[in-house]
Amino acid sequence: MATALETKIEVEMGQPFAPAWERIPGIEVDGSTLRIDPTAYFFRRSDRPVWMLVDWDLVTDRLLSQTETETAAVEQQALEFVRAFGQRTGDPAAVLRTADKVYSYLFSPDVIDDPELEVTTQDLRILRESATLAALNRVELSGDISDIGPAWFFAVTAEVVFGLDTAESERVDDLYHGGFFNEYRRVASVRAHAALGGRLVHGCQSSPNLAGGVVAPYGVDLGRFRADLGTMKAGWIASIRALAGSVPTA
Repeated sequence: MATALETKIEVEMGQPFAPAWERIPGIEVDGSTLRIDPTAYFFRRSDRPVWMLVDWDLVTDRLLSQTETETAAVEQQALEFVRAFGQRTGDPAAVLRTADKVYSYLFSPDVIDDPELEVTTQDLRILRESATLAALNRVELSGDISDIGPAWFFAVTAEVVFGLDTAESERVDDLYHGGFFNEYRRVASVRAHAALGGRLVHGCQSSPNLAGGVVAPYGVDLGRFRADLGTMKAGWIASIRALAGSVPTA
């Protein structure tokens, strides 16, 4: 029997994806329909991946509106919510559908109305689509990276998909790394990511360095995570950048 990351993934998203995602091996785009061939897409994949999900409607109804208190930090609330309502799944399409809702919420066009936030509609699309695909990436509690594809290194992948130059990709990386998430949006991010069973962990150090990030389970060994990422990120970033020379510019 074929495992979850051997058979082609097909999923209907809430809105169309950029057709140029087809520049990434293993991805097909037909409007809002995504098809992913795991054997071509992933750099590293496990035999029987399992993701943790929480129903998005439950998150919106019961977690997003919670108030942080002196005895219950927002991270604690999110962890307890995942423990109470998390469901394990081996279905990558379910992960993508949930991620689509999470990032459509976090990167909503409504935030452009914030005069203190320098972000464009294109920036939001890059962040939303890249983060949605990156939800397929997995890190074990041990810190070992078990499943990883190009969307992990989303800023470099955005150079290929959206035709960004290095300065533009670094600016978007800065948004993802922290510029977008002031404290209000960071709190919203912590709560929203409960739907994907964890918290957003950046691969970067103190400043953006194109190492991307992943939704990791609470309690993950970050030292091991950092060491595992360090062994392969340079080579895989280089392989993504090499794609830019093999496709026409949009």
